[in-house]
Amino acid sequence: MRIRRRWGASFALALAGSLCALGAAAKDPEQLSPEDLEPPFDLVLWGGRVLDPATGLDAPLHVGIRNGRIAEISPLPLDGRETLDVTGLAVAPGFVDLHVHGQNPLSYDFLVRDGVTTALDLELGAHGVAAFLREREGRTRVHYGVSAGHIPTRLKLIHGVSGGHLLTRGVGFTGALRRFVQRIWQPTGFAHERADEKQIRILIRLLGEQLDEGGIGIGMGLAYTPGATPEEVRAVFTLAADRRVPVFVHVAEPRQPGDMAPIESALDHARATGASLHIVHVVSSAGPATAAWLAAIDAARAEGLLVTTELYPYTAASTQLESAIFDPGWQERLGIDYGDLQWVATGERLNAESFARHRRKGGAVVIHSMQEEWVELALRHPGVLVASDAMPFYEGGEHPRGAGTHARILGRYVRERGTLTLLEALARLSWLPARRLEGTVPGMGRKGRLQVGADADLVVFDPATVIDRATYEDSHQASAGIPHVLVGGVPVVRDGALVAGALPGIALRGRASAAP
Repeated sequence: MRIRRRWGASFALALAGSLCALGAAAKDPEQLSPEDLEPPFDLVLWGGRVLDPATGLDAPLHVGIRNGRIAEISPLPLDGRETLDVTGLAVAPGFVDLHVHGQNPLSYDFLVRDGVTTALDLELGAHGVAAFLREREGRTRVHYGVSAGHIPTRLKLIHGVSGGHLLTRGVGFTGALRRFVQRIWQPTGFAHERADEKQIRILIRLLGEQLDEGGIGIGMGLAYTPGATPEEVRAVFTLAADRRVPVFVHVAEPRQPGDMAPIESALDHARATGASLHIVHVVSSAGPATAAWLAAIDAARAEGLLVTTELYPYTAASTQLESAIFDPGWQERLGIDYGDLQWVATGERLNAESFARHRRKGGAVVIHSMQEEWVELALRHPGVLVASDAMPFYEGGEHPRGAGTHARILGRYVRERGTLTLLEALARLSWLPARRLEGTVPGMGRKGRLQVGADADLVVFDPATVIDRATYEDSHQASAGIPHVLVGGVPVVRDGALVAGALPGIALRGRASAAP
């Protein structure tokens, strides 16, 4: 890394000359104080290939940053207190990830080295949004936020236990109780129980309260709650429509591979209520029917519905083995068998005996169920976003998407395979996810762009070398070719290493409760 300090007498003379030319009462250059010599920018990114997917900008330029925002983009040299020479590297908006379950420090460390500057859990969400945001204040490298979670709120409703953020390990009595609920009551607990009419009313009130606390829309995992009746689902969609927030849905499990019923049901609820709908991980849910699901989404958009979707660029999924997804009949529904399941803790492929044993205990599995051609097809489809669905990182062996999703897009699908152009890929990673939330999250219109006035959430990468390194066997491998990442103008990754003590991430809240 080369740091340049580019001010002094030349800057003072230029300043004085400009003032004289304007007829101002300029000071004699020899009488200028240290304050007069202060450079105009906190940090300058010098000479990088500046890329803005919102406008199509792609040019060698200098970027001046002041007070956490992009203050100037210029072909002329800029002066700053600090200048970071990024000649030969690409400078792009930081990546906005709408689907991050890894809401803990180790997960953030890997995400930011993959270029992520905003990490939101909008599928699972939380019950206790205010507490979720408060716990992370001043402690995170990236911006963070969460939806009002249908699953954890349902758990609170039926069992009286605060669901919190279910995939973050709690501490003390509350954490132990939550783990008890997850491991002992599932999969025959809140997943399968039906809510009666009174309970549905209470559920809607509780979800509304979570929106008031800062929830970014409503997250629903219908594949995990087969007990949720159409009436309950419709009530949640109606709440989303009434509050003008999106509903982020992991649709119900298919009855067999290629089944259209899950996507058609979600779209029917959106049509009936007018709710804004986002379908998570379309390839993972649709499988061999990916093309048909995307066509159904296109048709709904043509009708005037606001419907979007996303993918992660891997051919394996991951979830909890104790969940309702693996209820009897899962082989027929998913079109896979025991050997397609990989136990995260050991890396072993399962058989009937180990499946039953691990399911009783509970824990994460990697599910090898998809084909590369489905991923390529969805990536080429206009407007499909990229979101990692990052599982929390703890001991190791978790799905590699938590460390490598974004670099994999840039390295494998841009440079190696040519599936997307660089600007197309950056749009899927930053601008389009930010646009999806502009009507819901105040300030989101300043993210996902590299423009004057935008937030200085930036990623600097080498298009020739950027690549993911995490694998299914060794997920704790940071991506390569991403030397610098800034969050709010603060370097959190420099020369490929985490910056100690750099914790500039701030909470992102839904419109109803956004801080000034």
